[in-house]
Amino acid sequence: MQFILFVWCLYGSVFQSEPGLVDIGEYELAYEMKGEGEHTILLEGGARGGLADWNPVFEELSESYRVIRYARVGNGKSTQIKRHFTSQDYADHANLLLERLHISEPVVIVAHSYGGSVGRDFAATYSERVKGLLFLDPSSEHDVDVMRAIDLKRANEEIARIKLADMANGMSNNYLDFWSKRPLPDYPQIPDIPVTVIASVRRHEHAGNLFFSDRGRELWGKHWEEWAGAFPQGRAVLTDQSGHFIQADQPELVITELRQLIDKL
Repeated sequence: MQFILFVWCLYGSVFQSEPGLVDIGEYELAYEMKGEGEHTILLEGGARGGLADWNPVFEELSESYRVIRYARVGNGKSTQIKRHFTSQDYADHANLLLERLHISEPVVIVAHSYGGSVGRDFAATYSERVKGLLFLDPSSEHDVDVMRAIDLKRANEEIARIKLADMANGMSNNYLDFWSKRPLPDYPQIPDIPVTVIASVRRHEHAGNLFFSDRGRELWGKHWEEWAGAFPQGRAVLTDQSGHFIQADQPELVITELRQLIDKL
């Protein structure tokens, strides 16, 4: 699987974009906050991502909302440390970030890739802090089920290779975190809030593994349709016009779906 934030500190007006760091105790997180409006958007990036991952949408969103993008520990200009962090650890860090920035009102989380796992944990743990979720091709513990449903033996071989490569890079907090969770969490404690998932089902001419095969794309889309459909205000949008980085390939789709989600609030 592919996965992929930078940032800064606040001086003076909370609406002025200035680079900096915020202290969350043991670590420092780089962040950027810009814009103003009735709603606050927290951008949760993918694994190993930097602030630049949000460049295609950040400025336009900040024209209507207060928008925060930040780098998790180990990424961008945040504290550089390689150790095992779970998505729950990262959710706790995000909560501290909002506290340090004096954000008391519930936020809308827009999360990409592995950030989706962080966003789900955040919404389940800090439900009073979230009023909407927009996920962009988010990670899922069901990745492995998609692969195994196609070819069990080959899937297990591919998964083993990816895990080994992940450990060799010192980044076991990414794939190994959400692929090793058993039983699978369904996060029933996420409150009844608007939830939208935009998932890429674009077919690949040369699929690197079963996950990106034609059948894998089909099952991936079905999974997110079912997952989003379990929420009273859930919505799934499948696109074959984007790869994994939907905010880069179809920024207007992301902005349109976010505005539609906010209209429900």
